[in-house]
Amino acid sequence: MSTHICPEDISAFEALTSGEHDNFALFSCFLNGEPAVAIVAVTPPLKKGGEYQITPLFVGVTGDMVLTDHEGQAA
Repeated sequence: MSTHICPEDISAFEALTSGEHDNFALFSCFLNGEPAVAIVAVTPPLKKGGEYQITPLFVGVTGDMVLTDHEGQAA
């Protein structure tokens, strides 16, 4: 079976589901200019006064998205 799932996706999913981490958040954002929401990992700054790093892990489904399988069939 063909898949687009990469090792980074698996690691992010396992981190989210393991309960071992507490640095995840819902993040209000835009996807291609449209309102969206993402699950992100938030990493604090390494030094005082630095910026938080926000790493998107997964993006929520929007009304304009069409989810299909690898053969183009709607899910």
